[in-house]
Amino acid sequence: MNNADLTHIKHLFSTRKRIVIVAHKNPDGDAIGSSLGLFHYFKKGNHEVQVIMPNDYPEFLKWIPGNETILKYEESPVNCDTFINNADVIFTLDFNAFHRTGTMEESLTKSSALKIMIDHHQSPDAYATYTYSDVTMSSTCEMVYNYINMLGDENSIDADTATCLYVGIMTDTGSFRFPSTTSKTHQIIANLIEKGANNSQIHNNIYDTNSYERLQLLGCALNNLKVIPQSRTAYITLSQDELNRYNFKKGFTEGFVNYGLSLQGIVLAAIFIEDKQEGIIKISLRSKGDFSVNLMSREHFNGGGHTNAAGGRSTLNLTETVEKFISILPNYNNALNNE
Repeated sequence: MNNADLTHIKHLFSTRKRIVIVAHKNPDGDAIGSSLGLFHYFKKGNHEVQVIMPNDYPEFLKWIPGNETILKYEESPVNCDTFINNADVIFTLDFNAFHRTGTMEESLTKSSALKIMIDHHQSPDAYATYTYSDVTMSSTCEMVYNYINMLGDENSIDADTATCLYVGIMTDTGSFRFPSTTSKTHQIIANLIEKGANNSQIHNNIYDTNSYERLQLLGCALNNLKVIPQSRTAYITLSQDELNRYNFKKGFTEGFVNYGLSLQGIVLAAIFIEDKQEGIIKISLRSKGDFSVNLMSREHFNGGGHTNAAGGRSTLNLTETVEKFISILPNYNNALNNE
């Protein structure tokens, strides 16, 4: 996004606009945080703003300021389509291809609204009039902060906006421990705290809300943990029956894959979660160093993401998916053992 783009955008929002903000299916902390952070910013500018998520999201994100205003497309598609069809501007946050929005894809594709993308994933599609894409950024929330700052409106960030943006940066950096966390990231976090983000309370709201069932499911996942030493790889499986046994809810498995990656000597970790309703195996991949799970996921599991964190899916059954994963590992042994 260059200076000419910023000038045009400033002019665009100099008058009241009907704005829709959307994020990807199965939204996480960065998707919700960036969307609601931008929501609060534009509401202060007296614009008409509506946040739409493709579907529901975990309970531990539903305390974030502005959560009660979010519409979910899977629950009210007609109402959501009305907002999309009437929008002057649509912001797409934390994704860069319409298919990542599930059943919203058709409505977004058909919409004649001006589109602005803010995203930090690789290989963006060319659907937006204005694109702010940077794969080196820790999170979309960090990018939204930069976007507001580039427009000269940093002083308009209040406690609600700061809280939303803090959530996304914290969750997408693994509480500031991933390599994408830079000194600039910490400077932004410091500014958000100064503007009213209560860092201790935010952390408690996100990470200290375990249920008995979730901890039991974690125990099951760790019991299923397997290690492949020659490939410096660990993986976890969870079947639909196991999920049902512990009353699975959205968000329960968040962070489980990182336990595999925490093992000494492990460079690649995966979790395979059966979803019989969608007829797929959901896959999360994590890595250390320069080993790219983004490339692995794109090549083998119809997914993608970042170098060290990616997701994918498989239409094979759980056993077949794991067998496929194990079968491709020898192709990566040199890279994994050189880390």
